Amino acid sequence: MNKTSEYELTIVVPLYNEEENMERLGSELSKYISKSSLKSCVLFVNDGSKDGSLKHVKELCEKEPHFYYISFEQNRGLSAAIKGGIDVTESPYLGYIDADLQTTPEDFELLIPYIKEYELVMGIRAGRKDGFVKRMSSKIANNFRRSMTGDTAIDTGCPLKIIHTDVAKRLPFFTGMHRFFPALILLEEGRMKQLPVRHFPRIAGVAKYNLRNRLISPLMDCFGYRWMKKRYIRYKVGESKL
Repeated sequence: MNKTSEYELTIVVPLYNEEENMERLGSELSKYISKSSLKSCVLFVNDGSKDGSLKHVKELCEKEPHFYYISFEQNRGLSAAIKGGIDVTESPYLGYIDADLQTTPEDFELLIPYIKEYELVMGIRAGRKDGFVKRMSSKIANNFRRSMTGDTAIDTGCPLKIIHTDVAKRLPFFTGMHRFFPALILLEEGRMKQLPVRHFPRIAGVAKYNLRNRLISPLMDCFGYRWMKKRYIRYKVGESKL
């Protein structure tokens, strides 16, 4: 039996070459789930790390009874890692946080009060602790995405979200889709809530993003979303006799 079915919230943590963060990451997640307002577990998704991340993940899962993992044979990217986590999650709600701990799992408590009413509850990074180039490229990409998709997300790149698992499993997935959660929720006629959450500087490990995958790729992906939106299949069964 899939162990995540025993919980109310599964926190999916994609990671790639984050061995320098693993001890602190495990400690922060363990501390949070011990006091979470929902019965929660952690699902690490190792995206084919080439360092010692998988070894650390296995050690954490041996030590912590509410920690689980899956591991990809090869690196497939953040969107694939998130999809992998969604595919195997069976709890009613699914949380998402990055392994770099620039957001804190404690702030899931800010989102949880709204999850029954909204299919997606997500953070807005308040007092963002990133450099000027990173902040400006994100601002440009967010503005362009909103104009192309019609969603109202202020900070779609914030790595702190909770989504209804059944809705997440229906979303179309593609490389770069992690930037389009709000727009994809709109395709499913879902509702979204945004709330300020804390943001911290990265203190260990190396960022996996550069100007191209922070700005140019997201802009190009917007055109792909527009194409898909016009062809998206959505229906509701009124009656049946099966």
